[in-house]
Amino acid sequence: MKTAAPCYYHLDMEISPERIGQVRRILAAHLRYWELEMLVDTVCHCADALLRTIDAHTRDKRTTIEMWWNGQHLITAVQDAERDIRPHYAPTGCLAQIAALSNGWGYCATDTGGKIIWFSQRARSGDHAPLVPVAPAPLLRQTRPLPRALPLTANAIARERHSISAERPEPAMSSV
Repeated sequence: MKTAAPCYYHLDMEISPERIGQVRRILAAHLRYWELEMLVDTVCHCADALLRTIDAHTRDKRTTIEMWWNGQHLITAVQDAERDIRPHYAPTGCLAQIAALSNGWGYCATDTGGKIIWFSQRARSGDHAPLVPVAPAPLLRQTRPLPRALPLTANAIARERHSISAERPEPAMSSV
C-alpha cells in the first residue's frame, strides 16, 4: 500500500468577487495534484462560501487560505481580519453549508484580532487504499498474556474419561 506524503498549501491574497473563482481553480488544481479529485467539489464549495461571506461582510479583504493533507484527512482553513462571526451563523450562512458538507469544522480567534474558520474532510490516500482505523494501544493491565491452555479441573477430567469410555464399546465377556 502506498503511503501518502503529507502536503501543505498556503495562499495569501486580497479577496474580491473576481478572485473567488481564481481561488476555486487554484484549490482544485492542488487537490488534483495531491490525487484528491473526490474532494474538489466539496472543498471548493465550502471555501467559496467562506470567501463570498468575507467579501460581503468585512472591511479588510486580506485573506489567508491553508490546506493540510496527512493521508487520511484534508483540513482547509480560511483566515480573515474580522473577529465577528455573526454573518456566518445565518441559517443559510456558510457555516450551515460547511457543517452539512464536511466531516468536522470549527473556528478560533487569532492573536492579530481576526478569526480562522476550518473544516476537514476524511478521504482515501492517492492510490485509493481503504482507510484502516488505528487500534488504541492496550493498557498495562490488558497486556498480560493468557495461558496457552487452561488447566482442567478434576470434574472436567472425569467427564472427559467418561465420554471416551462411552464412545468405545466394552468387549463382550463370554463364560466358558
